[in-house]
Amino acid sequence: MDAMTATIETTKPFTRKANRVAERRTLALPGRVTWKDSRGTTRFASVTTRNVSETGVFIEWTEPTSIPLYRLVTFQLERDARNVEGVPPALRAGKVLSAVYRFGAFQRSRGTPEGYGLRLLGEPAITAHRPERVEATA
Repeated sequence: MDAMTATIETTKPFTRKANRVAERRTLALPGRVTWKDSRGTTRFASVTTRNVSETGVFIEWTEPTSIPLYRLVTFQLERDARNVEGVPPALRAGKVLSAVYRFGAFQRSRGTPEGYGLRLLGEPAITAHRPERVEATA
């Protein structure tokens, strides 16, 4: 190999899918978000989930108000939707403390995002792996 020849190695392009902690499932379910605004007034909104995972949920937003980034909120699915197949155990229990961590694209007509990404702050359900018991005699 002479001085003018170089080897260029290419890497796989970055994908968010490869870096996800939990599998995301597309589910459109009714839910409710509750939060306190800047004045301390409790607000709530009825929402629809777009997709859910063990660690987060993306909700569609049709309200005229908006929620600031990193605001703590409580999220819950409507009672009838909690037992649908594919719903993570954390969302079956009821209210889950969450944080707004992502905005969807903004709607020009309302000036609000089309949705929010919520990070569920409860511990995700982890299935414990128990090794088989091995007995040895000497």
